[in-house]
Amino acid sequence: MDTSAGLYLAIARGSFRRYSTYRVATLAGAFTNTVFGCILAATFLALWRARPGLGGYDTTQAVTYIWVSQALLVAVAAWGGGFQDDLQARLRTGDIAVDLYRPVDFLGWWLAADLGRAAFQLLTRGAVPLVAGVLLFHARLPHSVLTWTLFLCSVLLAITVSFGLRFLVSVTGFWLDDSEGLRSLMLVVSMFLSGMLLPLGLFPDGLRQAAQALPWASLVQVPCDLFLEHRTGRAAVAALGFQLVWAVLLFAAGRVAQSLATRKVVVQGG
Repeated sequence: MDTSAGLYLAIARGSFRRYSTYRVATLAGAFTNTVFGCILAATFLALWRARPGLGGYDTTQAVTYIWVSQALLVAVAAWGGGFQDDLQARLRTGDIAVDLYRPVDFLGWWLAADLGRAAFQLLTRGAVPLVAGVLLFHARLPHSVLTWTLFLCSVLLAITVSFGLRFLVSVTGFWLDDSEGLRSLMLVVSMFLSGMLLPLGLFPDGLRQAAQALPWASLVQVPCDLFLEHRTGRAAVAALGFQLVWAVLLFAAGRVAQSLATRKVVVQGG
């Protein structure tokens, strides 16, 4: 195995193990996701029974959408968090200077750590709500291996796009005393434009097209549509291409922002 690839894999494994130590918090989080999933699923059932076929989804698809979105919520960090908390703390203490002198790519280090975190969250806080949805609300699981493959590829791209968005917000900490304000703004935007609360197809014309073209749609809406087989064939490939394009653009923007930030570093705390 290539040395650099082995290093990033070790970073991801370490991050996975780190999050696996918070067992009580993980169980509490999975329970919370399941409870919210039940509330939202009941609400969606009532809405779709009153308006069958709303947004192009049947009732079973609408309920399944809720449970898949709950399964993805923490893994894709739709509410932010993950590496952001660590990076922001290191900016405050001045430890970020050590990170910049490591013989490893700064952006790659944090990406590997976030992928390890996401893998653990997907296997725990993702799997529990989805299983609960199948048992309690008869959420439909795909039977096709191809569908599962496309979905998992989409989830990986969703995590990558999410990382790109969060990295751009975090890098502002090099100039700002605190990036919490921008993180709060990003949270609100992500809640509405990712498909976390409602499928984007339910938005009014104009807003719907804009939301579907922005990177936040990659976080929840696109993976859910592939899971539900709402997009198949060329449409599925186009959906993955959409996520890939945004991942590349955000990484390029992150590189530029990092370069500008590290030309002259002023670290909070010394």
